[in-house]
Amino acid sequence: MTMMPPVPPVPMRRDSDLPERVWFDRAEMAVILSLYGRMVAAGEWRDYGISGQRDVAVFAVFRRTAETPLYRIEKRPNLRAKQGMYAVVSEGGQVLRRGHDLAAVLRVLEKKLIRPID
Repeated sequence: MTMMPPVPPVPMRRDSDLPERVWFDRAEMAVILSLYGRMVAAGEWRDYGISGQRDVAVFAVFRRTAETPLYRIEKRPNLRAKQGMYAVVSEGGQVLRRGHDLAAVLRVLEKKLIRPID
């Protein structure tokens, strides 16, 4: 009769083993809030929400509080080496722009501020 080797115990997971949540840093928030302030002054946006999860940080902007977000500004560090960790996603889930530079990615939303003068 052959003996099976002993099975090592499964290690318990500690909070220190879990990846940290992704958040926007101070410089990123300054860029986002600068655009947000201009859009509020133009009457386009009225509310926002921020979420930090293990793989993504989201800054969602709303026209009204009780609606789904008009746009989501996302930071996904896992995509840093690929197409870029910043993205602007529309209400329907379409990625409007993705890139490595947050200010350049947000320019897609700044076009909303340019209006013809009657």
